[in-house]
Amino acid sequence: MSFALAIDIGGTFTDVVLLERSTGTLSIVKVLTSYPDPSDAVLDGTRRILGETGCNPAGIERILHGTTLVTNTLIERKGAKTGLITTDGFRDALEIGREGRYDIYDLWLELPEPIVQRRHRVQVVERLNPDGSVRIPLDEESARLAATVLQEARVDALAVCLLHAYANSDHEERVRRTVQSVWPDVPVSCSHEVAPELREYERTSTTVANAYVQPLADRYLRRLEEGLRSQDLTAPLHIMLSNGGSCSTETARRFPIRLVESGPCGGALSAAEWGRQCGISRVLAFDMGGTTAKAILTDGGDFPITTESEVARVYRFKKGSGLPLLVPVLDMIEIGAGGGSVARLNDLGLPAVGPESAGSSPGPACYDRGGGEPTVTDADLVLGFLDPNHFLGGEMTLDVSRARDSIASLADSFGGSVMEAARGIHRLVNENMANAARVHAAERGVDIRPYALVATGGAGPVHATGVARLLGLPHVVVPPVAGVGSAYGLLLAPISFDFARTRVGRLEQLDVEQVNSLYGEMEGEGRQVVKEGGVSDEIQVARTADMRYVGQGHEIRVPIPSGELNQGSREAIQAAFDEAYRKAFGRICDGVPVESVHWRVTVTGPKPVPPPLRVAADSESAVKGVRDVLFVEGTEPVEATIYSRYALNRESQLFGPAIIEEAESTTVVPPGWVARVHACGALVLTHEEGDDG
Repeated sequence: MSFALAIDIGGTFTDVVLLERSTGTLSIVKVLTSYPDPSDAVLDGTRRILGETGCNPAGIERILHGTTLVTNTLIERKGAKTGLITTDGFRDALEIGREGRYDIYDLWLELPEPIVQRRHRVQVVERLNPDGSVRIPLDEESARLAATVLQEARVDALAVCLLHAYANSDHEERVRRTVQSVWPDVPVSCSHEVAPELREYERTSTTVANAYVQPLADRYLRRLEEGLRSQDLTAPLHIMLSNGGSCSTETARRFPIRLVESGPCGGALSAAEWGRQCGISRVLAFDMGGTTAKAILTDGGDFPITTESEVARVYRFKKGSGLPLLVPVLDMIEIGAGGGSVARLNDLGLPAVGPESAGSSPGPACYDRGGGEPTVTDADLVLGFLDPNHFLGGEMTLDVSRARDSIASLADSFGGSVMEAARGIHRLVNENMANAARVHAAERGVDIRPYALVATGGAGPVHATGVARLLGLPHVVVPPVAGVGSAYGLLLAPISFDFARTRVGRLEQLDVEQVNSLYGEMEGEGRQVVKEGGVSDEIQVARTADMRYVGQGHEIRVPIPSGELNQGSREAIQAAFDEAYRKAFGRICDGVPVESVHWRVTVTGPKPVPPPLRVAADSESAVKGVRDVLFVEGTEPVEATIYSRYALNRESQLFGPAIIEEAESTTVVPPGWVARVHACGALVLTHEEGDDG
């Protein structure tokens, strides 16, 4: 038998899934995430799933892993002591940043602290022009002195970011050789490899962040590989990237900053796949776990990619308040809280949820692990959405009295009842997530109403209908094993990597020979990276370029024809730009010249084709019983029928109010909604009448 193993680390739970490829049988283990070393939970989960299934480790051909390690390291500032070598005069680029303010009305505006302290930023004498020509030759002695200074300062990692190195990497490569001659063991990240693009602050920030997390990521991946080998798991370990692809551990060690959105990408891939199986092309992928909720829009399974992302924001939902990163990521938004997010009164005395989370330790109050603050999970339990004896399929018992006590303290502060406070927490979370998704769609010029919401994550199916109703979406899809949707999505990730080169120039003066050379160089590098991941054939190459009208400050992504470009290719590129610009903004600017900024390549191996999924069936009756559930504030709880999802037949139909339970998640079907089991096994919920609140 042939198996694939996927491991996803979340803020609260670590999910491990094992897929038997020939039959589509999926086995699942869910364990609490371990701190400070998340690999402990990973190895515990793999040990359990091998024991419970009796799987021979030799039969596992591929292991995929998504992790929040890089993101958490940057947020918590627990990375390596990092030094920066930069061009003379640019020592303070990290602190100067951009001239814009992310909140023009905030008189006490906070900016993220630079990762590298000023005393660990050292300058070298050199200067390149924007076209890569040498203005001031590199002073080798200043590079040697910089390496010595940082060695004496006992930094653990080095970033090298010289002015305009994206156009000419010679000076950075010579600085690296000089550093290694003085200090052979220090890991060095060079900007021409990590982020070979213009925009000095963003490029420096990205390179520094890569160096900052590199030692920790290297230790973690090596420890994880050793732990897997100790369990006789010898299959190659592939790491999920932020662009929706995966790579070898060797590539991940060189560019760990590419893992910054590693975990959430799996949920997006999973949602798109289940949308396809249900015959739905336009999907709002909604993943709500224990710590955060994320969303992304996809049409036909294609995801928007951005290279203008942020991490470690000072204010969680304020764009511009974080560390900018020039790495390709799925254009997801963090749209709200997770199950472990804490409810409280803010400084104005108004109810708020998050961004603080109880995580897995101590966890929500109902976990009875020492937590006492009210969370979203506590509210969902008190409302009756969750069965205290069926959480994680009965492996974990929730304490209703502790959940009520935690919410009572919040209810007392504004004079309401426990049930009113619980319903308020649930509704507030839904409102926040719906509003964020609405703004996300509006900023992209997308009418969100024809989309279907596909819910994954442990808490996603609980809140899906509430969010969909507020957005005016008529359909909700809940895939099988939605609670481990991100882990399942890892199994759908092809080996893939992105490359970019900056060459600014007008389209009418395009040097096609230079562009062909750039594409040839990037494609060669890409094929090598993909082959490192175990792919030898069926390699696909996609070309794009970032282009704009001359005088604009930002670009749009434009597809570029494959094959050798020639003088006649300008017209095809111009037409592609016009089409992309019109789609984004509704019009084009006739007579205004167009210029290219970045040339990009994505090299991808074959996309895994999942077999029809089979989950262990349940011999019990579909109806498990009834319990009182409060759906709408201002009313009394109503009696809802409780169903076992495993016992539902394909094409069966049930009407709300109902609760559909499975081991990893719970689907809420409010009054006025109908749930049908699709032929692929997914639940399709449709709003028929009434108001679910």
